[in-house]
Amino acid sequence: MSRDQLIGCGLLIVSIFVIIVYVWLVWFPLWKGLDILLLKLTGTVAVIGVFGILGWIGYTLATTPPPKPIEEIEKELEDELKKLEKELNEEESKEKKETEKKIKRT
Repeated sequence: MSRDQLIGCGLLIVSIFVIIVYVWLVWFPLWKGLDILLLKLTGTVAVIGVFGILGWIGYTLATTPPPKPIEEIEKELEDELKKLEKELNEEESKEKKETEKKIKRT
């Protein structure tokens, strides 16, 4: 067995054990009130987990700057494209001039 498979088997065994113990303590408590305490603890952990994640998402949304509008991005892309076309045209003009000079020399 690989290391990952051993860890997986271990997690499976521990999970089954915890489930059995949890169900046993909720339905057949060792002390009076233990079942209610266990349910309160479970509910508290669940609420803290869910709303902690929800709060983290809210914080992230509140502190992240909004994205640029699509119109701005399109304008930037158009400007960049025009700049590249201009550079390409200039290079083509230079190449034509150089070719014409070579032809005149020969």
